[in-house]
Amino acid sequence: MMALAVDVSRFEGVPMAPPDPILGVSEAFKADKNDLKLNLGVGAYRTEELQPYVLNVVKKAETLMLEKGENKEYLPIEGLAAFNKATAELLFGADNPVLKQGRVATLQSLSGTGSLRLAAAFIQRYFPEAKVLISSPTWGNHKNIFNDARVPWSEYRYYDPKTVGLDFEGMIADIQAAPDGSFVLLHGCAHNPTGIDPTPEQWEKIADVIQEKKHMPFFDVAYQGFASGSLDEDASSVRLFVERGLEVFVAQSYSKNLGLYAERIGAINVVCSTPEVANRVKSQLKRLARPMYSNPPIHGARIVANVVGDPTMFGEWKQEMEEMAGRIKNVRQKLYDSLSAKDKSGKDWSFILRQIGMFSYTGLNKTQSDNMTDKWHIYMTKDGRISLAGLSLAKCEYLADAIIDSFHNGLGTAK
Repeated sequence: MMALAVDVSRFEGVPMAPPDPILGVSEAFKADKNDLKLNLGVGAYRTEELQPYVLNVVKKAETLMLEKGENKEYLPIEGLAAFNKATAELLFGADNPVLKQGRVATLQSLSGTGSLRLAAAFIQRYFPEAKVLISSPTWGNHKNIFNDARVPWSEYRYYDPKTVGLDFEGMIADIQAAPDGSFVLLHGCAHNPTGIDPTPEQWEKIADVIQEKKHMPFFDVAYQGFASGSLDEDASSVRLFVERGLEVFVAQSYSKNLGLYAERIGAINVVCSTPEVANRVKSQLKRLARPMYSNPPIHGARIVANVVGDPTMFGEWKQEMEEMAGRIKNVRQKLYDSLSAKDKSGKDWSFILRQIGMFSYTGLNKTQSDNMTDKWHIYMTKDGRISLAGLSLAKCEYLADAIIDSFHNGLGTAK
């Protein structure tokens, strides 16, 4: 007799996962049929016409690659050598002694997320008792990355709702109170989600405390050159810690500054005390990468290496970055002007101008953010973060109307 099939799946115990808080915004946006809809959720650059933008210099680099007829052979585990050299020099400065002395272990990895995840696996294996300190708030994926790597974390104060600015005293106190030798996750520039960065003087004090407590600084650098328009200025926080002789972790991404979102191109760098230590660290990072993804993709790595390695293309890239950063600064200014002109309550909106990069923390709570979506068809994360990279000058007044309405009438109290 034929056996009867049992109509019960082996996967009955697998629950439905909640939607991603950031990527879920885009899905909801696509389903909305309203002509006024605006997607300010995902941090991806858009033109003034709100269209995706492929940099001209990227197109040139790809044309050059086609002309050369390069193959698609596997890269080594550590990635493309020319990319690793270029990315470390961009980050630390080509003349930095740590590079000349061979004290940096650099591995090409899968953009910022993959670089962070590889470092998290390294921490879990070689510093099993250590805890990572993460800013409150932070990029939504940071906690997921450390949770999946089984690395314990806690938060340090960062955002001050009273000023919609930096809670610097709280930040310092929490870093000071953490157990010696903790890892402190820092946003190199253009803090996500708040857009609030420490001043150069505050960075010095942060470095003082981290040095005093023998903590390990761990920088996430996702916006070098894209925040201020200057590669060197946006790397100054990292370089400050390196100049002090500290060992440092730095994750890099080229999603934003070269618009290589889908290429998944980035790197993890570990500044070590000696070349011998750097070699050992690199060997273990390679060992961790091998069972994760074997080796990284080549296309984006060649683009970066070609752009950085050619003086003409490098100059064109810097100009395009300045233009992209400038467009975001312009919409930031226009949004502030519109809010100030339209809001008759006397509220001070100047915090918007003090923030930097593609994001602005509006100070709207979840209920008010829901009002932005439900009434105004403006899609954003529920913590009140908006991506100015997805805003045009033409839409600033509409957005200002929505923010003012949601702030004053959105059935909630602002944070």
